[in-house]
Amino acid sequence: MINKSRSKNKDNARRAKKKTSILNTEAVKYVDWKDVNLLRRFMSDRAKVRARRVTGNNAQQQSEIAKAIKNAREMALLPYVTRITQQRGGRGDKGDRGDRGPRGDRDDRGPRPDRDDRPPRPDRDDRPPRGDASAAPPASAPPPVPAAAAAGDSPSEGAAS
Repeated sequence: MINKSRSKNKDNARRAKKKTSILNTEAVKYVDWKDVNLLRRFMSDRAKVRARRVTGNNAQQQSEIAKAIKNAREMALLPYVTRITQQRGGRGDKGDRGDRGPRGDRDDRGPRPDRDDRPPRPDRDDRPPRGDASAAPPASAPPPVPAAAAAGDSPSEGAAS
């Protein structure tokens, strides 16, 4: 035997009262992209456009609202995204457990040498340190001469003598 009353109750429970649009209640004839206060009412807290079933708009009104919001975003009157950061408590620092030292789990590997304590690398001893002014060529030095011009093989030089 099929219980029909159970299926009807399920359908009726899902159908709520139809929402009325803000545009209809306030008698808005034209949705202007410059009316930021009106457009914010159709956006979520994360700056998403609310759905028709939430706002109660019909298809034409929802299309006008979406276009106006997109224009206002393009003109930097409304944000594209609003990020919400949450503070998560109780997960980060668990405190000192007693089995770790001041540097975490590195204690069993011995002390970590600092950069100044390391021996110099033999292939880098002859290089000047970075940012040293002596590494740059002097400002009054002449520009480098190509090898062909230095040997005197240029045709213009032979024709002149």
